[in-house]
Amino acid sequence: MASTSTLSSTVIDYANCRHPAKESMEKESMYISKVSELANIIAGNGIQTFVRHPEPSSEGIVDQDTPSQSHEFKLPSWSSLFIIIGGNAVFQLSFFIVVSSASVYAEHLGGSATFSGLTIGIPAFISGLALIVVTKYDGGLYNRPLNIAYVAMFLGNVLYALAYRADFLYLILIGRIVTGCGFISFMYSKRYCSDPRIVGIRRRTTLAGWLVVGQAFGFSAGPFFGGLLFKVGFANQVFNGVTSPGWIMAVIWMMFWGLHNLIFQDVPLQSPPSQNIELSATTTSEPPKDQVQENQTPKATFRGISLAQWGVIICMCYYAMTCFFMLGSWEANIPVFTAHALGYSPYNAGNFIALGGVASVPFLLLNVWYARRIQDRVILATGTSLGTVGLIIMLTILKTSKVNFGSLFVCWFLVALGFNLASTCTLSLLSKQLPDTWNRKVSMAIQYSNYTGRVAGAILGGSGVRMGMVNYVAVQLAVVGTGGVMYLTLWRQLKAKTG
Repeated sequence: MASTSTLSSTVIDYANCRHPAKESMEKESMYISKVSELANIIAGNGIQTFVRHPEPSSEGIVDQDTPSQSHEFKLPSWSSLFIIIGGNAVFQLSFFIVVSSASVYAEHLGGSATFSGLTIGIPAFISGLALIVVTKYDGGLYNRPLNIAYVAMFLGNVLYALAYRADFLYLILIGRIVTGCGFISFMYSKRYCSDPRIVGIRRRTTLAGWLVVGQAFGFSAGPFFGGLLFKVGFANQVFNGVTSPGWIMAVIWMMFWGLHNLIFQDVPLQSPPSQNIELSATTTSEPPKDQVQENQTPKATFRGISLAQWGVIICMCYYAMTCFFMLGSWEANIPVFTAHALGYSPYNAGNFIALGGVASVPFLLLNVWYARRIQDRVILATGTSLGTVGLIIMLTILKTSKVNFGSLFVCWFLVALGFNLASTCTLSLLSKQLPDTWNRKVSMAIQYSNYTGRVAGAILGGSGVRMGMVNYVAVQLAVVGTGGVMYLTLWRQLKAKTG
């Protein structure tokens, strides 16, 4: 019995145990099946399964999960961004530094307040004409047009400053006309910050926000320094309170021109080829279809644009005009209106304009941060609403004759903050909704809308007291109301990616 029991137990143990040779054969079979499975994957899905995409450059975002996300968050070099964003701030400073003393300068040489408004607004009109020529030969690059802008800014400011010594009123206008050729940079700055070759779709509103911060710096520091220089005086025929802004800006532009040529890096003409490491078993003389499409630069055509997209284009162009119409009219009107209603000098008026701009800067910096999380259409609605509230308060204090420093400052702060905030998302929203090939066209459309607003606003602001301040504000409310109707009609079509 014992032997039988032992035998059966041994047989059972032997049956249940795994022989080392047999286990080795099963492992080998398993490895073979895995290799075969991987070979099938390669055959079915291509070698892209094993492609390792390079990490984004240090200038961009480095914590993204997929190549497509990395592309959406890409940025150009920091030195080039400094030239574009910092240069935009200096261009804005140069545009607004003459605001506080332009009316006194014009009156000294025999001009009127309306003429001073024309000198403030005319550069935008000239810039629009210059863009027709410059964009035809820029080749999709930025270095050449920016160098043209620096030269024009230097010469224009020198001519503006020489008008006093020459005792020639129209030399002010000629100087501002030449300066207008330099303000083509406004379009190139916006286009650079939405250029799909260098800026991802989720970084365009953020960069546009930085441009608007520079814009707020310009219309704050510009009138302040212009008013300060006017107060100091420097009583001589060449360098005095009204000519010193021109001389100082000419020197600044010479220095910035040299800095640009040292550190700015232009963009490539075409999108760089894919950096994926491809391995293929066979080579063909014909390049892949997607690579051919990348290397070509197709032109924008109207055929692929839907009716809803056309509605968005018109709406954004209208709002681009509206924002700069409001800002331009208030900046030109404040020196004239405060001199009439509050007895302000150009120095006091410049400080008043600057104070409203400085107060809005912290909120614009917050917008740069929160733009990554908030939709463009919400930013546009918030900014326009704040500006409209400022206009309504202004109309109320005019009707009740309660114009003083506090009430007028609240109105100016809301208008400055609201319409600067709204201007951040006009081009960025369009660039997100339209094909990449449309970037140059929509940049031009938005910039021409901005110029239209600047010119019309400056002329309206200079004539505000003469036409009646109530009528002046009523015109502005009508412009904003028209945009509100368009916005509400296209609310669903205005949705775009954040950032």
